[in-house]
Amino acid sequence: MNPPLDVVRARVAAAARVLVITHISPDGDAIGSLLGLGLALRQAGKQVVLACADPVPDTFLFLPAADEITRQPEGEFDFVAVVDVSDPARMGSVGEGRALSLLFDHHLTNPGFAEFNFVDVASASTAELISEYLQPLGLPLTQPVAACLLTGLVNDTLGFRTSNTTSKTLGLAQALMQAGAPLYDIYSRSLFKRSYSAVRLWAEGLATLKCEDRIVWASLPLEARKAAGYGGLGDGDLIDVLTAVREADVALVFVERPDGRVKISWRAVPGIDVARLAALFGGGGHAPAAGAEAEGTLAEVQVKVIAATKALLKSSMHNA
Repeated sequence: MNPPLDVVRARVAAAARVLVITHISPDGDAIGSLLGLGLALRQAGKQVVLACADPVPDTFLFLPAADEITRQPEGEFDFVAVVDVSDPARMGSVGEGRALSLLFDHHLTNPGFAEFNFVDVASASTAELISEYLQPLGLPLTQPVAACLLTGLVNDTLGFRTSNTTSKTLGLAQALMQAGAPLYDIYSRSLFKRSYSAVRLWAEGLATLKCEDRIVWASLPLEARKAAGYGGLGDGDLIDVLTAVREADVALVFVERPDGRVKISWRAVPGIDVARLAALFGGGGHAPAAGAEAEGTLAEVQVKVIAATKALLKSSMHNA
């Protein structure tokens, strides 16, 4: 259950110096939620520091205050807010040893690990959830805040195309547009336009493409990012390209990270719960979209994950 609004509102009002954190390997919902909530708190008179343990993907650098997101927050904070984080470990180094005041998230696997937890798995994005609670918590919906939150909402629904997009989602999107968020610009810059290096990364990944037993997957070793000139740590949204393969029910991308871990992204058609798979590898997410990071070489992790995914598909077909 969500905490009492009057209690949370009073704590937010009393806060002076606030840290807002999102998850490692940030996506559009993570960055949009981080900036949306952070800028709303700043407009309410708080001193706000925005933090993420990994770099901001260049796709989202057009958003206001995106260049202020730090990987090393300094000083003391009397209030710490966490957005789009399904598990404390997903905060990375910026969350270590911190007392967490407020959490906004929509992942099915979230246990609720802050003092005040707003977790709603029915929300299509964390940005949607924040949009719903901003004004009840006494925070303003200005044009920059609306632009950031609409970016999160648009990206996590893939432009209102995911199965969890509801009339409520569209109503909140309309409210954000009425507050000045430019839908066309957000859609074009965050979902459609890509850097040349990101498209080159797709080429590197697509060269490894395999499809077998209703599963399609691709891998991005460290040398692929180097060959493409891609500076990010993610897959450049290659996973969304793979979901277009109609012969597959599950799409996977494996990304080798410099720290010796492998990032895994799953996408699935409705009726297949890949969040269960992510949990097996220390991750989480939603039934149709989940992620994890696993120890091991790229080849080792790929073998284990493909085997587990095939087993899930076999079980899903048996129970259908």
